[in-house]
Amino acid sequence: MAEEKITVEVAYALPDRQELVTLQVDEGTSMFDAAMQSRIADKFPELELEGTPMGIFGKTERKPKDRILEAGERVEIYRPLIADPKEVRKRRAAEAKAKRENS
Repeated sequence: MAEEKITVEVAYALPDRQELVTLQVDEGTSMFDAAMQSRIADKFPELELEGTPMGIFGKTERKPKDRILEAGERVEIYRPLIADPKEVRKRRAAEAKAKRENS
């Protein structure tokens, strides 16, 4: 009996460009395998899928090679953060406080 196919999406985005690939994969395909099959890395030469964080609909998955996809899910490939969000908030708060004190 042939493997059943499911439809999934693979997404990757840069600040100025994004790509969403819809593809059919065999039931039992992992997140990582779907990302490889999407060939999305061919469109982004700097993207190295091995070890890159991935998630499903905004929720990070710790083991993309073990996480089996369900029909309709979207694999999101995350890029590294440029700045720590906590540090950015602290800096903004300090700048706002200094501005209030100087007014």
